[in-house]
Amino acid sequence: MKFTSIEQLVELAETQGKKISDIMIESEMETHERSKEEIFEQMRMSLQVMNAAIEKGLKEQVRSRSGLSGGDGRKLATYIEKGQFLSGDTILEAVSKAIATSEVNASMGTIVATPTAGSVGILPGTIFATAKKLNSSEESMVYALFTAGAIGLVIANNAFISGAAGGCQAEIGSATAMAAAAIVEMAGGTPTQAANALGIALKNMLGLTCDPVAGLVEVPCVKRNAMGAANAMIAADMALAGIKSVIPPDEVIETMYRIGCAMPMPLKETALGGLATTPTAKKLEKKIFGKPLHE
Repeated sequence: MKFTSIEQLVELAETQGKKISDIMIESEMETHERSKEEIFEQMRMSLQVMNAAIEKGLKEQVRSRSGLSGGDGRKLATYIEKGQFLSGDTILEAVSKAIATSEVNASMGTIVATPTAGSVGILPGTIFATAKKLNSSEESMVYALFTAGAIGLVIANNAFISGAAGGCQAEIGSATAMAAAAIVEMAGGTPTQAANALGIALKNMLGLTCDPVAGLVEVPCVKRNAMGAANAMIAADMALAGIKSVIPPDEVIETMYRIGCAMPMPLKETALGGLATTPTAKKLEKKIFGKPLHE
């Protein structure tokens, strides 16, 4: 692998006059001994799967088996069409697509885990919304996925990406950081700006617990995907405006790791703490499974 830190990744890209995605593609070619065309085509297929999940979530009556989630992505899309929204249209577009994808995941539909199934909506939501805003090509979107992959690779190797290991800061946080960097590149930002975006995005996810109601990746996960998408869009705009992450991105990632290690076990996807132990959550748990998961 050509890089093990964000600092190395950015230095490689900027000294060679390349994008982060270029460095990631070269690393993949070297690691897997495959051609650029083969690697690019595989990623393009992933993009198509993401698009199909978004379309399914927005156009069909998607419901999970538990009944805890479904229909909110479509509901938000309808709300956007009315034009009376408070937030910006691109952010809401990203949020609706993020929710739609997460709902398809909860209904056992086909998705691309980015980096996990529980955080599946953030990257496709932001990339497809940004592409609509910028009129980006499919090629640009595929390159953005490689940029996201490079960021996820560094986070996974230096901290964690799963809620079970580090709380939702690791799962939703990683996806948010990956998305923020990816859409900065789509918008023509520099590798340094992409790194600042991931730093800004991830630091605002620090300490987020993983507390799925009834142990299912639906509540509060689907809505956390929505907020992660909005976080990524704002972090990207901040970085593109020239705002820097005062704490270097690698140090933010290391901080996320330390917080995750210090986080109590009940707050790591065990359904033993946080929102999963509220009275309403316990009622839902009993309704779905016929009895409490934990006596």
